[in-house]
Amino acid sequence: MTSNKLIRSLLLLVLLPIYSFAQSILVKDTAPEVYIVQKGDTLWGISNMYLDKPWQWPELWRTNTYITNPHLIYPGDELRLVKNEKGETVLKVKRETAKPEIKLSPEGVKSLKAANPIPALPWSVIKPYIENEMIMTQQVYDRYPYVLGNEEGAVRYTTDNLILGKAARRSKENLSIVRKQNELFDMEGNFIGLQVRYLAKAKLVDTELNNQALIRILEANLEVKRGDKIIPAVTAEPSEVMLVAAENQTGFIIDDLEQHNLLGKYNVVVLDLGSDQVSAGMVMGIYSQGPRIVDGKQPKYEGESDTIRSAFSQGDEISQPALKVGEVLVFKAFDTASYALITKSAKVIKRGMIVANP
Repeated sequence: MTSNKLIRSLLLLVLLPIYSFAQSILVKDTAPEVYIVQKGDTLWGISNMYLDKPWQWPELWRTNTYITNPHLIYPGDELRLVKNEKGETVLKVKRETAKPEIKLSPEGVKSLKAANPIPALPWSVIKPYIENEMIMTQQVYDRYPYVLGNEEGAVRYTTDNLILGKAARRSKENLSIVRKQNELFDMEGNFIGLQVRYLAKAKLVDTELNNQALIRILEANLEVKRGDKIIPAVTAEPSEVMLVAAENQTGFIIDDLEQHNLLGKYNVVVLDLGSDQVSAGMVMGIYSQGPRIVDGKQPKYEGESDTIRSAFSQGDEISQPALKVGEVLVFKAFDTASYALITKSAKVIKRGMIVANP
């Protein structure tokens, strides 16, 4: 068993009892007794209004038979804190029968449009990362066609430019142009994928070309260059997100999207956990573990030695406990890694910190 896997196993033994003990619902003293859901609210924001542990949101609705899905609340809903027969604080909702909105099409035809629930996460903060950043394997990246150039012989291209690319596999879809930003490695030095940056929105132009495609850049965030990859357009946000606490999942912060060394609240980090382990809406705690201590005649940190002789007279190695220093909220998971938003931080967050149950 490698040292990092051993850390994960030991961390689970330490944290799981704490997690089980902490499942009682504690409503904030500042939580409103009555709240009317507003347009522009998010589920994450409202759950933070009521709970220190917002992932416990479904538990706050546990005796409410009127709500079948506590993740779906709507503008106009009246939320009330009440005590149930067991003396527990729970949330009730008063919802008037929703009146469908009348939608007028460009042709003047009227149709009924159902009201939409408020979004789960603050997409205004997260949306740029969902649209502009992604993780993929080297094999997948290599398969995509790429930009060749344009008729003017330019080497950089921007909005409204026509460019020539290798032929795309499908001829009518909207496109994104992307570029490899950097390589991602886990804490053991294993390559796990490419961090890919979004450059521009584009669309194919109908032509009779055989092995190439004529492409118009519709909206460029950054300049496009020869060799940049042409991929199908990226979906902006997942259709449904459930707030849930991590249980047995453990991993590490291995990178961030802005290439900073020191991170804090609302920075986005990369976790070495893929879509088979985490999903959008999962909350995880961030834990910092100090260096191991060599317990000898003169205690030292691992790797600290004054002379060659001291290296031959080391004592027992003591692992320090992992202390919670923050929380992250996963908002997009790929095959081998995932993106998470730092929602709380009591100290500077760095690569190598552990993520586990909150």
